[in-house]
Amino acid sequence: MDIGVISMRYARALLKGSTDAKVEEQVYQEMQTLAESYVQVPELRKTIDNPMIEKSKKTALLEAAAGGKVCDMTRNFIKLILDEGREKMTQFMANSYLTLYRQQKNIIRGKLATAVPVSSDVETKMQKMVESRTNGTVEFSTEVNPEILGGFILEYDTDRLDTSVKSQLKNILKELS
Repeated sequence: MDIGVISMRYARALLKGSTDAKVEEQVYQEMQTLAESYVQVPELRKTIDNPMIEKSKKTALLEAAAGGKVCDMTRNFIKLILDEGREKMTQFMANSYLTLYRQQKNIIRGKLATAVPVSSDVETKMQKMVESRTNGTVEFSTEVNPEILGGFILEYDTDRLDTSVKSQLKNILKELS
């Protein structure tokens, strides 16, 4: 059983169905929440994978993990997964859906790491710069990482711009030795 192939098939079907029903953005939000729930709550996987727990309880748990009040498309998708005995692949299906949705909508993920918090203006300028370079929409996140000492690290698509003080010091040390 190839988890990647199976999860991608289910994700494609969900994207097609949600696009046809014009609820793909809502399903996207719910799949983001579900995928994040798997990361934040490791016990979720163990509980969903447990064959002793009733389907109705698994349904309620997955709906709660997807944000609580989910749309009919997500509810039917969860029911299908459970009816087919594919609950062990739910996290992979959610992540596959996110990937396919981003490809369809030309959405790129970007991340800015700085040593100190930045203002929303700086964050907006960096996001607009990335959007102009990629000709797409950017889902942008920021992170404060004091270990970089200063400067910033900007990652998007397959690009990485590292102007951190830590990296510059490493480069100087490398040249001196």
